[in-house]
Amino acid sequence: MSKKGNIGVTSDNIFPVIKKFLYSDHEIFLRELISNAVDATQKLKTLASVGEAKGELGDTRVRVLIDKQKKTLTVQDHGIGMTAEEVDKYINQIAFSGAEEFVNKYKDNAAAIIGHFGLGFYSAFMVADKVEIFSLSYQEDAKAVHWSCDGSPEYTMEETIKAERGTDIVLHINEEYTQYLEDSTVEGLLTKYCKFLPVEIAFGMKKEWKDGKQVETGEENIINDVNPAWTRKPADLTEEDYKKFYHQLYPHQMDEPLFHIHLNVDYPFNLTGILYFPRIKNNIDIQRNKIQLYCNQVFVTDEVENIVPQYLTLLHGVIDSPDIPLNVSRSYLQSDNNVKKISNHITKKVADKLAEIFRSDREDFEKKWDDIKLFIQYGMLSDEKFYDRAVGFALLKNLDSKYFTFDEYKVQVKEAQTDKNGDIIMLYAQDADASYAYIQRAKEKGYDVLLMDGELDVHAMSQFEQKSFEHTTDSDDKKGAIRFVRVDSDVIENIIQKEDKAKVELTANEEDALRYTFESLLPKTDKTRYDVSLEAVSADALPVFLTQNEFMRRMKEMSAHQQGMSFYGNMPDQYNLVINTANDKVKALLGEITTACAEGTTPLLEQIAAKKAEEATLQEAQKGKKDADLSQEEKDAVTNVTKELAALKMQLKEQYTAYATSSEKIHQLIDIAMLAAGQLKGEALAKFVNRSVELL
Repeated sequence: MSKKGNIGVTSDNIFPVIKKFLYSDHEIFLRELISNAVDATQKLKTLASVGEAKGELGDTRVRVLIDKQKKTLTVQDHGIGMTAEEVDKYINQIAFSGAEEFVNKYKDNAAAIIGHFGLGFYSAFMVADKVEIFSLSYQEDAKAVHWSCDGSPEYTMEETIKAERGTDIVLHINEEYTQYLEDSTVEGLLTKYCKFLPVEIAFGMKKEWKDGKQVETGEENIINDVNPAWTRKPADLTEEDYKKFYHQLYPHQMDEPLFHIHLNVDYPFNLTGILYFPRIKNNIDIQRNKIQLYCNQVFVTDEVENIVPQYLTLLHGVIDSPDIPLNVSRSYLQSDNNVKKISNHITKKVADKLAEIFRSDREDFEKKWDDIKLFIQYGMLSDEKFYDRAVGFALLKNLDSKYFTFDEYKVQVKEAQTDKNGDIIMLYAQDADASYAYIQRAKEKGYDVLLMDGELDVHAMSQFEQKSFEHTTDSDDKKGAIRFVRVDSDVIENIIQKEDKAKVELTANEEDALRYTFESLLPKTDKTRYDVSLEAVSADALPVFLTQNEFMRRMKEMSAHQQGMSFYGNMPDQYNLVINTANDKVKALLGEITTACAEGTTPLLEQIAAKKAEEATLQEAQKGKKDADLSQEEKDAVTNVTKELAALKMQLKEQYTAYATSSEKIHQLIDIAMLAAGQLKGEALAKFVNRSVELL
């Protein structure tokens, strides 16, 4: 038998299409050829199990062979083999899948058949100038066949002599891809794609160190584990088995996983796998792309964003499903209803496992919380269904390292930390050391403080606030709210107000004296803005302190991790310097300022009062008149008085500024406020230290 012909394709030349479009990664050719070899072996085993293949199976290993002199790479199996008719049908007619037909015929016994597309063989032409097939079918009296093609639609096929059943695929490697003739390259690809295939894959011989060099042992080097942990029943595995498999997947991972989830579903879709919870670090991106996707034990990809929700990509492990639709290269996932069902199932299994651990061993769950918090928060923020499942076991930790669910903590602090408006105020610190003074002040009041120093804590707090309001059905309860407030954002009396604020009992001139004096010494930068306000907080509260609006600060922090919020990120930090007029030191300071500045300010204040009276008289005279009815002289009179008044106020401000510049006490009060808020640095801090020593 000798035959020549054209491959059955609709294009004049299918190979450029294969090389450029169907396969994005050239290295995939080896995976496809190995998959076909495994298919052929599995088919033989299936036929033998139903009595259609006679005789002993014998050697069923798939071998990969390199001949550098001939520049060939060979994939050899001892599987079902092909007759000339089958080569013509399955090789010469592109896109007719032999595996598809075989699965349909033996659907009850052929669960491990990999191929679905019929184009896998042709990926060989991405790296080879010429491809040859030598095949002998398992069928009795079958004749061996030799098929050859040089990358054009033309092929030759003829009878040949082959001693053993099975198929050899011989690739004559193109000069551009000689890396695939290197042992290290090929072994790396086999380890990547084939290390868990269900048929043994042999490549070269095992080596050992002897007399200072590596020598072959005479034993074949088996690349893969044919019975990986996820294919076995959970009842047959120990905790040690799961840990061993984890390190088999990630040999360079030093940490042990926290716990695992074994997936095993056969209806309404097929899904197996093992997912591990690693010790999650603060950098989310470092941990991604650790779940490996397999199709009947063939590695497909570790980019699984389209098969699992994004937050689940923080997990490690394996997912294996023949029901996940793949394109011909098996590199990119397509979204369909089956994928969504699988994704939802995995999400539910993960949430159920966490809930089970929380209920059965809360103490152990709390020990692991800091390591899994980022993952759970990420899931709650990005998936409403996961939020609903996780809100019952998501924990808050206070500064005493005690853990609470959100509902538990709400009950814990409700009585003490409900303000005059009925809002429950949940205090938190992001840095316990930096906020020490504020924390101690809160504890003196009998309040509790949470530690919220995680990367997503700010987002999580906002979600808790929103959800707690949405889920409130009682209209009376909606009068109040849950609010998280950083403990150092204000004095504690203002954060949790138990009564209305006291009025500032100062004259307008006294208020100006304090405001102008302190404003003149505040730092002036593009990135930070400071304003001054006067409040009668309490006699025992600090005389001067910095506050920062909780909403604006939180928006700026959230903008660092959330797209579309750059507006807040670009805004300057805003702080409010509060002068506590109820404090005795402030009262005494006000007396010193007015006395020291009286000579310069008294005449100015008299002139300002006179100008204000003149301005008021002019405005009263023009009251009710339209602009068109006013003469230019009348308009100029008001304009001139306003300008003169502004000039007098500027002179007044200069008087107070001159005093403030020379006042060690005012410098010291501002620096203490800045220091307490973590704002005193560099030269300003050095001056504060020196001044403090001098004032002793």
